[in-house]
Amino acid sequence: MSADSSRRRTPSPRPTAIRHGRQRTSTVVASFFRTVGLVLAVALVSGVSIAAIATWDVGKDLTVVALEGDKTDVAPPDIAAIEGGVNLLLVGSDSRAGQGEAYGDETSNLNDVTMLLHISQDHSSASVVSFPRDLVVSIPECPDGEGGTSDAMSAQPINVTLLYGGLPCTVLTVEKLTGLEIPFAAEIQFNGVIEMSNAVGGVPVCVASPIDDDWTNTHLTAGTHQLAGMDALQFLRTRHGVGDGSDLGRISSQQVFLSSLVRTIKSSDTLTDVTKLYGLAKAAASNMQVSTRLSSPDTMVSIAVALKDIPLEKIGFYAYPGTTGGSGVYSGKVQPNVLDAEAMFAAIRADQPIVAEAGNTGLGAEVDPNALPLASDAPADPGAGESAAVESDAAADLTQAGQAGSAATVLPKSITGQSAAEYTCTKGFDY
Repeated sequence: MSADSSRRRTPSPRPTAIRHGRQRTSTVVASFFRTVGLVLAVALVSGVSIAAIATWDVGKDLTVVALEGDKTDVAPPDIAAIEGGVNLLLVGSDSRAGQGEAYGDETSNLNDVTMLLHISQDHSSASVVSFPRDLVVSIPECPDGEGGTSDAMSAQPINVTLLYGGLPCTVLTVEKLTGLEIPFAAEIQFNGVIEMSNAVGGVPVCVASPIDDDWTNTHLTAGTHQLAGMDALQFLRTRHGVGDGSDLGRISSQQVFLSSLVRTIKSSDTLTDVTKLYGLAKAAASNMQVSTRLSSPDTMVSIAVALKDIPLEKIGFYAYPGTTGGSGVYSGKVQPNVLDAEAMFAAIRADQPIVAEAGNTGLGAEVDPNALPLASDAPADPGAGESAAVESDAAADLTQAGQAGSAATVLPKSITGQSAAEYTCTKGFDY
């Protein structure tokens, strides 16, 4: 409600005398405005009620998990006042529990996806870092959820942290790995991804070469596909069908989807429409566990609003660097490139924007050769990728220039990624 709409108006004094012949008109006009005023009043009150109901409706579905050091009696912080910006860990669980029969009978609870969102303190840039599920990391001692603790481990795949100690253990592990404090965290399950993709009306995804993956039943021809519901979920899950068939290839393919998702949300004015924002929150809430400080729907919405004015070229998606290798029990696991990763997280800890080398999109993606990067003040056009004819390296150079212009740290070549302004296509696995 605006200040003008909430301000009381002092009614004009009724005239002491009314001229003949004007009384009926004056009465009709007054009655009309009283009716309009009543309708407006009802509309305004209804708007407040709808917002209150939406907040309650979202909040009642949330499962709240206390992270290590959380104080459950502390009010949600004002997002604009958080020192150092926002650090939020989003974990995608592969648990089938309570998700219906569509995903099989498995009962494991591993973090299939682990992504860290950092929003700068002045809300001028945002970075999302994906951690390969098989990345070998050091896991600290974690609460086990039953009043005890799980032992620290020097070298384990990061995706077992959810199994050993739930969301708090994944957060503690990523905090140790990155040197960042992470006050916000959420764990989302399969159905939550489906509902969120439906809530935005689907996401246009460019496929450079056919994807055929029987594991996830993902079969897509080359071209642009509008993905929603189960199709969107299975596209995000497919590993055998993209890149080199590894999780490293899958991450870059997921970034094709995520960058298009950001463009879709921004072009539909979702971030400026409270109703749409609460709709997204509602879509995820019933399939999500959140940390204490994220348990207020208002906090969820305020974090989303923090992204509203960030230009697309200042929103980047990156992969934690590493190579597939190892021996023995670690054979085929992702060995971390700690030195290059530290260059990235040092910049993030210093609240500096980062950017990947031009065109360095990873194993499962490539720059769309027919698309220019989207101007930050222009509406997104899902068809633009097929109508603008430019060279792919020129498109990538423009994207990098847009970010580097604000003293961005150019990341080592081992760190792949892209900005939300950069149109890219998923590469199918070449058998």
